[in-house]
Parts: sequence; C-alpha cells; structure tokens
Amino acid sequence: MKEVPDHLEKGLTLVFIGFNPSPISAEKGHHYANPRNRFWRILHEAGLTPRLYAPEEDGDLLRLGIGFTNIVARPTRGVEDITRDDYREGRVLLRQKLARTRPRIACFVGKGVYAEYSGNRQADWGFQQEPQIIGMEEFVAPSSSGLVRMPLPEIIAIYRRLADFLEDKPSLAEEWTE
Repeated sequence: MKEVPDHLEKGLTLVFIGFNPSPISAEKGHHYANPRNRFWRILHEAGLTPRLYAPEEDGDLLRLGIGFTNIVARPTRGVEDITRDDYREGRVLLRQKLARTRPRIACFVGKGVYAEYSGNRQADWGFQQEPQIIGMEEFVAPSSSGLVRMPLPEIIAIYRRLADFLEDKPSLAEEWTE
C-alpha cells in the first residue's frame, strides 16, 4: 500500500496528527478517507471548517491554515499492526516535521497517538501543559474512528475547544470570508 502524502507547510495554524493511514485512505490517497471515519463531520460541526469537506479535499485545507500528517506513514489495517520500530522512527520524523514547519497547534487525533509521540500516557483531552516543542501548542482530541465508543456530541465538544481557542485569531476566519 502506498503512503498518504502529508499536507504540511510552514506557518500553519493547526496540524492534525493521526496514527497512520488506513488501507482505504492509502487506496484513495487522502487522509481520513474511510467512510466510517467521522473526522470531516467532526471538524465541521465543531466549527473548525466553514463547510463539510470531503477527504478528497484534504489538500485544500492548507488554504485555511490546516495540515495533516501521521506519526507512522505506513498504512495498516489497524493500530495493532504498527510495530515498536515504526513508532520509534515515526516519533523522530514527526518531531522533525513539526520543528521544521512550526504549526501553532499540533492536534493529536487520539490519546494513543499523543502517548506514542510524547511518552505521556496520562494526558487528558485538550491542551497539554508541557509541550514537546517550545512555542507550539499541543492538543489531544479523541479519535474520529467509527470504532470509538464516546458519544459523537462529546467528541465534537472537545474539538470545539480548538475552534473556541482560534475564534479570535484571524488566520482561519479571514480565509472563510474571501
């Protein structure tokens, strides 16, 4: 399976970081492409995007200041197929990507993603007190997978904290009105 390309550039407002691409995302070449994944709906309902985007539009979100990457680039059927070596290598590469692009906020889509990145297995939802890269906010949000048992309104409420934080920041809102 081929890797799904990152959508990263310097100065982004928000970068979403997942575990790794699913086979469906790899086949389609886009982030969060599995129809059972609620990512795009969550972003819109939380107020992070001005409309509901489709996975095929993931690259278009760069214009909104939003990017995408994963801690492991190799697609697998499930997180249980990711090896310790995959995580070790992915952690190093992810830190390099974030240090190079310096997004304002790195949003980890799942506590497990953040735990693999930071080593912090006790993180709560939301902004983290001790970011790994100084000057960059780290936010932990629930996975958007359809397998997650948390009620969707609770998931959306956590993502809404990001939208509330960014509400008075012009970078996203200006793009929506142009």
